[in-house]
Amino acid sequence: MKAIAITRSAPHNIDALHEIELPKPTATGHDLLIEVKAISVNPVDTKVRAGFSGDTPRVLGWDAVGVVTAVGEAVTLFAPGDEVWYAGALGRAGSNSEYQLVDERIAALKPKSLDNAAAAAMPLTAITAWEMLFDRLGVQEQGNEGDTLLIVGAAGGVGSILVQLARKLTKMTVIGTASRPESQQWVREAGAHYVIDHSKPLSEALAAQGINEVTHVASLNHTEAHYAEIIKALAPQGKLALIDDPETLDARPLKAKSISLHWEFMFTRSMFETRDMIAQHQLLTRVAGLIDDQVITTTLGEHYGTITAANVQKAHAQLETGRAVGKIVLEGF
Repeated sequence: MKAIAITRSAPHNIDALHEIELPKPTATGHDLLIEVKAISVNPVDTKVRAGFSGDTPRVLGWDAVGVVTAVGEAVTLFAPGDEVWYAGALGRAGSNSEYQLVDERIAALKPKSLDNAAAAAMPLTAITAWEMLFDRLGVQEQGNEGDTLLIVGAAGGVGSILVQLARKLTKMTVIGTASRPESQQWVREAGAHYVIDHSKPLSEALAAQGINEVTHVASLNHTEAHYAEIIKALAPQGKLALIDDPETLDARPLKAKSISLHWEFMFTRSMFETRDMIAQHQLLTRVAGLIDDQVITTTLGEHYGTITAANVQKAHAQLETGRAVGKIVLEGF
């Protein structure tokens, strides 16, 4: 089978993403063998690529839509022919290949109303946003009236779906940050009540909208740069969740306001095969229903064409500019 893999470690190794041939894997246990139809590219792809240091080529990719072609002997949720979507597991071969093995407990039937490309934009970011909002920050569906959620970096993949989930499934006031006119418009269209410019101090931008404090913050990028302003903006006993990788994060400034700190890492359940690992199957099933019921929409930003080494390289380069709006998708081999 064809696969796009990182083949060389280097400080800037985008050009080391190459097409290779690998044996087609065999499904056993809880695994599904998926024929991959479409993928999207996420910041985790670029981080794993940049940190690659092995001698064996590694297939990247953690977002896909495909068709089940075979199942392991322990599989109960799916059958050959099912169209599924999933984000996969960090420790396994990724979705940038014609076939991939995925545990059934982290996959779900794809939305019926979306084509493969539009669906491929969603799984990793939907899981991340859902877990961040409901599992980490403890927000209640149709609850939290009177609370305010600030989403820092709301125009990216996670932000695009988090704004929708918070607006449609909770009673919170939703504030998204974005710095360019096109990204600000994207966040408005996703449903944010307010959009502020994160190139300015957050507390000042909030005050300009008549907002003195927020109860919850989802910090999706550049947490270090915004950290002091986030603390200033948060109400006493507020909650801060983040997904990026600040080199250091001093928790002591959170003490005076009793602010709680929450990490979201969507690979935790699959990495440790937690007892509630099937929760990702369940939430992807729920999100598919919300899409088919037209409650939320795809966050596809750009379609880069077929799944080739050149197009994957192009997607990685664009993500590393930090200016991608929505998700970058590739489709077909």
